[in-house]
Amino acid sequence: MTTERRLWQYAMLYKKPIVWALVLLALSVCAEMAGPFLAKRMIDQNILGIEKPWYEVREGAEEDKYAVAYGDAFYKREDRWAEGETRGREVRVLQVGRDYYFVGEPVASTDGERSIRDGGFLTIAKDGQSASYPAAKLSRGELLAFFKPEIGGMMTLAAAYFGLLAVGAAFAYGQRYLLQVSANRIIRRMRDDVFAHIQRLPVHYFDNMPAGKVVSRVTNDTEAVRELYVAVLANFFAGVVYIAAILGALFLLDKRLALIALPMVPILYVWIVVYRKIAGRYNKVIRSRLSDINAMINESIQGMPIIQAFRREKTTEAEFGELNEDFFKYQNKLLNLNSITSHNLVNLIRNVLFLTVVWLFAGGWLGAYVTVGVLFAFIDYMNRMMNPIVGIVNQLSNLETARVSAGRVFELLDQPGAEVADSSRPRFRGDVSFENVWFAYKEGEDVLRGITFHAKQGQTVALVGHTGSGKSSILNLLFRFYDTDRGVISIDGEDVRTIPRQQLRKHMGIVLQDPFLFTGTIASNVSLGDPSITREKVEQALKDVGAYDMFMNLPGGLDEPVVEKGATLSAGQRQLISFARALAFDPAILILDEATSSIDTETEAVIQSALDVLKRGRTTFVIAHRLSTIRAADQILVLDRGRIVERGNHDELMAYGGKYYAMYQLQQGGAEFSRASARQEARLAEAEAGAGTD
Repeated sequence: MTTERRLWQYAMLYKKPIVWALVLLALSVCAEMAGPFLAKRMIDQNILGIEKPWYEVREGAEEDKYAVAYGDAFYKREDRWAEGETRGREVRVLQVGRDYYFVGEPVASTDGERSIRDGGFLTIAKDGQSASYPAAKLSRGELLAFFKPEIGGMMTLAAAYFGLLAVGAAFAYGQRYLLQVSANRIIRRMRDDVFAHIQRLPVHYFDNMPAGKVVSRVTNDTEAVRELYVAVLANFFAGVVYIAAILGALFLLDKRLALIALPMVPILYVWIVVYRKIAGRYNKVIRSRLSDINAMINESIQGMPIIQAFRREKTTEAEFGELNEDFFKYQNKLLNLNSITSHNLVNLIRNVLFLTVVWLFAGGWLGAYVTVGVLFAFIDYMNRMMNPIVGIVNQLSNLETARVSAGRVFELLDQPGAEVADSSRPRFRGDVSFENVWFAYKEGEDVLRGITFHAKQGQTVALVGHTGSGKSSILNLLFRFYDTDRGVISIDGEDVRTIPRQQLRKHMGIVLQDPFLFTGTIASNVSLGDPSITREKVEQALKDVGAYDMFMNLPGGLDEPVVEKGATLSAGQRQLISFARALAFDPAILILDEATSSIDTETEAVIQSALDVLKRGRTTFVIAHRLSTIRAADQILVLDRGRIVERGNHDELMAYGGKYYAMYQLQQGGAEFSRASARQEARLAEAEAGAGTD
């Protein structure tokens, strides 16, 4: 499905306000289009109509509002006579330069060059022929008397003109308001859809997609799409309606002038096609670079301690500068394109068109067919046509930006994800079985090879081995962050691939090596906002891990604010909150992924004592580098290069004397060395203190 079609589908979710907006737009255009017709009538009828033939009124002149007194007679313009009325002699009022003259006889033709000769004769010359008529110059008062009958009509037309402007402005306001409200609703729905889809995406998607790029698509790209509905849609629809209405009005006004203006439509179409082809390439690079910049900023902020500790500030600045420079370069390319194809080019085309029409009118090509009022209306309409064309042209950059951004948003939405299951299932017993499980993050690079084991309900299974041996991968498969390539993982005899992920994880708890805390409070980080986790359960979970008194000593107690990632708490405190979080949900299967690695020995002892109670009725998986913490495990699996090379409890593996025995002895030796070093330092400190006393 194309990007345009999907944008259309989002718009159709709120089609009612959009349709009303278009109706108001059409009414606004109609109101504005009537303006030049009123101006044309005012010019041709009320102002220039004074040069039409006038006839003497012989009866009832005093009561006739259109009758004008001049000399010792009354005169009325030919279009003010009712049918059947008796007319007197014909006279004319003609303009020469800035003055008006009364001609007391019919004039054969008013078309030609006019002049006043000595003796008070008005001469009209054309094509080498001329005609002269006796004429008397009108004073200001006399001229005003001839215009007086038209003042009422002119005021009515002027009021109607400004009234239409006010009505058109009201319709335009309603149209823009409805479009912007609809656009905001569309983008709200789109952001909700994108964020909800992110929750359904598998974990491995985020392994290959930096967080900054995902954030950019949810924020920057959707905001660009909002501009499509708010600015681009309004300008394009308004422009199309305006141009169509103006062309229709021009054909009603004069077909010859309409044919002169008609080429603007194909010119605009070619203009848009060429612009989109060039600007599309630039915008793809610009949006991509903006995502890269966001990703690097996000990564730099998260890794700031490492950057500063290893003095990588200059290198990081240089890398950011390269991205920023590339972004700047393509922004300038798009700016140059916009400058070339912007309203300046529209003004050039408009001025050429106006010069052509004026030249044709002055040269006589149009003068015989087009009145001054029609010419004024044409110029007015063309000025009005240029405004929507400028609006369309100026929105072309936003259109391409929105199209590219929408494509990136829909690309994210097209990523396969797991549907969220609202249904629940009974709590697991906790029997876990791996049968000949193979798995690879990258094709051909297996990290698990034929893993087979069975963990019974309530057992504690420890996974040990060197870095990269596959310990965490086993737990990733159990949680269905990934699925197996071959083999079966079952819980209570049921293949986990047949269980919706949300139902599967509902009865599982995990504590990671690097705990993640959300902005909020200590209590909210334990409950994660789950209404089923009451305050009492939160307090009990913290008591079970031995952290309740520790956190109650803080100024806010359990309501102590937690900033992003829990930066104001120690590593041990963060881990205890993460541990309490897992326990509060009362999981059937508990996973500790090196959960005690960042906790001091005293805190670890508290947790170990709590675990003796909490492990009852739960199947617990433990990954630990400190082998002293898993001595009581029911089953210890020793992994090497993705295979289980040893299995058994602590005593069995020590008696076997294999890899586990070697690792345990190495760690115990290191511990003895550390204790001996500590005793030696204490003795030296005592000796130095004694020397100081002496």
